[in-house]
Amino acid sequence: MALELQPGDEVITTDFTFAATVEVIALLNLKPILIDVDLETFNIDCDKLVKAIGPKTKAIVPVHLFGQPADMEKIMQISKENNLYVIEDNAQAIGAKYQFKSGLKKKVGTIGDIGTTSFFPSKNLGCFGDGGALFTNNDELAIKIRGIVNHGMYKRYHHDVVGVNSRLDSVQAAILNAKLPYLNLYNKSRQESARKYSEALKNCNQIITPILSNGCTEICGSCDCHVFHQYTILANNRSKIIEALNSKGIQTSIFYKYPVHKQKVFYSKYKTKVLKNCEYVQKRCLSLPIYPELNEKDIYKICSIIKKVK
Repeated sequence: MALELQPGDEVITTDFTFAATVEVIALLNLKPILIDVDLETFNIDCDKLVKAIGPKTKAIVPVHLFGQPADMEKIMQISKENNLYVIEDNAQAIGAKYQFKSGLKKKVGTIGDIGTTSFFPSKNLGCFGDGGALFTNNDELAIKIRGIVNHGMYKRYHHDVVGVNSRLDSVQAAILNAKLPYLNLYNKSRQESARKYSEALKNCNQIITPILSNGCTEICGSCDCHVFHQYTILANNRSKIIEALNSKGIQTSIFYKYPVHKQKVFYSKYKTKVLKNCEYVQKRCLSLPIYPELNEKDIYKICSIIKKVK
């Protein structure tokens, strides 16, 4: 709404994401263009992004999936060359940093024109209920957004634009203020758990552990290149692993069971070509338990069970 995109304008985003990413595009009568992902990081494939740009394309929505930044250097270059807006979906990666080739590091969500995040309780920075925020370094956009989220009011009872009621509740804000100073600690705890998972599972031929991008070679906890909202493996024997873990009372999750283009609301309206990587990942991905309080004993118990599955 703040970018004043018009019905029929095209917005390119990834097919492997939670439906909310695409919902907001469709709700504004814009046309989502869904493209495939990189097979290693599960983030938007920049080569396919270039090919998807057309005369009606107005914006790109990269998703920093599971806590790992998308390739923002390429995305920002592509957007500049084609005069496109970039709206970062940072719902899962708050606190993560992206390092440019120059050595410059920036927090994801602050690189594009607008960054979005979610404060849903399960997120790396969560409130007690529902909540979210937008980020921008553009003062003009910031002013427009502040009015839109408050019924289009920039002065009380003066409605200058069509807006919505999207204010963060004060109770939720207070909870977030209390938790925000601990965000880096929470993220480092997640990174340490991810490091232990990857170390314990490195010789397990049945699965592929998360692969880091952005020049990182290992999970070190010092660069914040991946903040592991989810620790997601690929497993050809996924159903057997789920069964084995469930039998021991250990819950797992599949994010996401279906790519967006296979959801009824979207495949019935937007025709999308077969996206092979999305479908490959969708059939094999499995997220293991990860949260700041996860202890080493539980990690090794989980990994021991997985390694016994044939």
